[in-house]
Amino acid sequence: MSILNSKFDTPYHTAPFSQIKNEDYYPAFLKAIEKAREEIHTITSNLEAPSFENTIEALDFSGEELDRLSSIFFNLNSAETNDEIQKIAQKVSPLLSEFSNDITLNEDLFKRVKAIYDTKGSLDLNTEQQTLLDKKYKSFSRNGANLSEAKKTRLRDIDKQLSKLKLKFGENVLAETNTFEMHLTDESQVAGLPEGAKEAAQQLAESKGKKGWVITLDYPSYIPFMTYADNRELRQKLAIAAGAKAFKGDDLDNQENVLQIAKLRHERAKLLGYETHAHFVLEERMAKTPETVETFLNELLSKAKPAAIREFNNLEAFAKEMDGIDTLQKWDGSYYSEKLKQKLFSLDDEQLKPYFKLENVIDGAFTIAERLYDLKFEKIDTIDRYHEDVLTYKVTDTKGNLVSIFYADFFPRAGKRNGAWMTVYKPQYIKNETNDRPHISIVCNFTKPTKSKPSLLTFNEVTTLFHEFGHALHGILANTTYPSLSGTSVYWDFVELPSQVLENWCYEKEALELFATHYETGEVIPMELIEKIKASATFHEGMQTLRQISFGLLDMSWHGQDPSQITSVKKHETNAFENTKLYPDVSENCMSTSFSHIFQGGYSSGYYSYKWAEVLDADAFEYFLEEGVFNKDVAKKFKDNVLSQGGIEDPMVLYKRFRGKAPKPDALLKRAGLVEK
Repeated sequence: MSILNSKFDTPYHTAPFSQIKNEDYYPAFLKAIEKAREEIHTITSNLEAPSFENTIEALDFSGEELDRLSSIFFNLNSAETNDEIQKIAQKVSPLLSEFSNDITLNEDLFKRVKAIYDTKGSLDLNTEQQTLLDKKYKSFSRNGANLSEAKKTRLRDIDKQLSKLKLKFGENVLAETNTFEMHLTDESQVAGLPEGAKEAAQQLAESKGKKGWVITLDYPSYIPFMTYADNRELRQKLAIAAGAKAFKGDDLDNQENVLQIAKLRHERAKLLGYETHAHFVLEERMAKTPETVETFLNELLSKAKPAAIREFNNLEAFAKEMDGIDTLQKWDGSYYSEKLKQKLFSLDDEQLKPYFKLENVIDGAFTIAERLYDLKFEKIDTIDRYHEDVLTYKVTDTKGNLVSIFYADFFPRAGKRNGAWMTVYKPQYIKNETNDRPHISIVCNFTKPTKSKPSLLTFNEVTTLFHEFGHALHGILANTTYPSLSGTSVYWDFVELPSQVLENWCYEKEALELFATHYETGEVIPMELIEKIKASATFHEGMQTLRQISFGLLDMSWHGQDPSQITSVKKHETNAFENTKLYPDVSENCMSTSFSHIFQGGYSSGYYSYKWAEVLDADAFEYFLEEGVFNKDVAKKFKDNVLSQGGIEDPMVLYKRFRGKAPKPDALLKRAGLVEK
């Protein structure tokens, strides 16, 4: 089977992972790029006058095979990579960057696009077509179409360098994560760890041919140790190792990569006529300007900081009273927070985990989607997978029509980066009167089953699964004509709304009773525990909010000003954190060198969007609470105006159509306990 295909001869045209060898990718990319070039040439050599159909529409549907190939390859580079794939990525990324520039800097193509754009007032276009036209025109003007030849050449050079630097940044972080392990041989060293975490650490040691326990920087290993391990010195060792990723002055160091990425982004923005990279990025966001973002973050800061300081002082006093700790350090935070939470609410994750067996939580998410949006998820084994851990589902509507193919990949492994994300293997679009349905995936890093226990999730992992599943629903329910406007192809400060709003169901009795059952007894989670979950939901919310604000401010400090004078990554970061700092600084640690969201992912000048979307999600969920969390009318309005609409219209217009009014931060501040209810 040719890898160069957008319609694979497979069930539902799914990706034929097992039939693709690593050596197939590079030649396939060369062919796909060449085919996409031919499609562009067909548009530019068309002797007919430029029209929406023969230029704008044709452009959006061009490169379909290249897009599918890229989605398969780069998704694997995140979820199931190896040295060979990483080397191919280093070769391919500059080619893709160059091809992208060949399109946006193609004068003949831009002339056709501009001719249509200049006459758009006289064209009979619907809303989606108008949006697509605006988007296509901006993709040229915002990427150098109006530049001189010398500046175009420099832009190409910058983009090539950035594509390589971002890949190298990510490879270094992954290598650092995989390289570190803490091998413990004395049982006293794992005192305090829950039995499940101890068993998982023991199994990991066995798999490496070692006795005792192995702790790593993978979240399912790292988080329980930082939260429960009584040995403070070992918590310190692990925390410093995590914070020192790619900050050791060795071959895996990212300091120079960070400086180069920030400076090249700034130079690129200036070339295009923008003051900073943030000005360039935010022009295409709900926030619009860096000033709006800074004002938003600082207003939240003014509400959160007093609460955060109060919470921190209480935590420090608690640690001193409990263990004589004079100065609370970063490696103490999770440990004493958990102890204090247990004291205040008589609640800890070990009490909750038996009610959150992974399979039950997955079924719960599916049931909630079925009740809200009339979807049915059926597990199938006829679809090729890239790893044996991956689960595959067919999603249908009430009439049995295919809505989507859905992949779920839940456990950590060496070839998989940390964290959790949603991604797309094939977008939804309508072509030749056929509604081509999407292939959507979520990837997480949860605790694996052990010999004695299934995968039991912490409550934080439950909300993570719901978060990514919310993104997935945005992709699954997509219903637009054009692929570039479909699903999650929306402004980045709007994209987190569907994910964050779904997390709210994790706190609702009606929802929890659908899936939170004890894995051994089948007992539904007691009401008492549900009340404790809700009561503890705002525990340390001030500190958590301050932490998120600090990340947003760090992001803006790298991208909202001229970084050319920055010589020390650590010094710059320390200054950026000055107004949000609670814990003493750790000289060996630096967040920027492993801040993948902004230096490898798509969140540069956009990390604020998590808090921005929280304002939207709290406001949106308040509507559900008013009418009932499973109210079909509200769910239909959310589906019809948000989930299915992708990026066909300004997100504030879509939101107001759903909600009937603009969002206000009141609901978020009340939910977070930062103002009186």
